[in-house]
Amino acid sequence: MDTLHVQKATTEQELEKVFAIRKIVFVEEQNCPPELEWENEDVSHHFLALSDHQPCGACRWRKTDKGYKLERFAVLKEFRGQGVGRALIATALDDLPPDANYIYLNSQLDAMSLYAKFGFIAEGDQFEEAGIQHFKMVKKI
Repeated sequence: MDTLHVQKATTEQELEKVFAIRKIVFVEEQNCPPELEWENEDVSHHFLALSDHQPCGACRWRKTDKGYKLERFAVLKEFRGQGVGRALIATALDDLPPDANYIYLNSQLDAMSLYAKFGFIAEGDQFEEAGIQHFKMVKKI
């Protein structure tokens, strides 16, 4: 991987690439129900990761009643282990407003160590979401 770039997805074409990545990772690979995958799109801030100008990852954040939720982190299989997830997390965190004092996410078990590198700590009991085990993680500020 020569160049890795994460940008805010704002155009229709960029959003189509974001949704295509999420469809491959969540719906096809992880068998998440499609109806659960496509919600809150209009109130979310979306990001697209590009490796050598090739779409390779996506994520989003949105404001909720509780605070700011990071979600839908997806990296295509052939790009995993190359820092794409770290770049997505860093970019999403940098994009949050300055008053974002409660930042959280629901992590799949195998991603918890990655989020922990950014100061996220597991809170509460393990739970199932879309047939996959998760922990809520909260960023300590």
